[in-house]
Amino acid sequence: MVTIGVLLRLRLEGVHSLKEKRAIVRSLVERLHQRALSAAEVGLQDRLQAAEVGFAVVSGDAAIAHRLVEETRRFVEGELLGRAEVIASELEELTIGD
Repeated sequence: MVTIGVLLRLRLEGVHSLKEKRAIVRSLVERLHQRALSAAEVGLQDRLQAAEVGFAVVSGDAAIAHRLVEETRRFVEGELLGRAEVIASELEELTIGD
């Protein structure tokens, strides 16, 4: 079993209130949940024009897990187009068993 956790640091463009920020982040997290991923806002909650969103992928096959991570990164960039950008990304992989 392979579990990959990904942390995305976002720069939110043109956000003037925490309400606007929450709407963008909440929408992204909900869209990730629709793709059957665990996802949450995990950091920088007090920063107006920045956010950290984490998501996780679990699979029995490492190649499939990595493909899902890359597809999800592209999906996130498309979802945020014009509202925010991914400025940093961290990935951690855990393999259990063979």
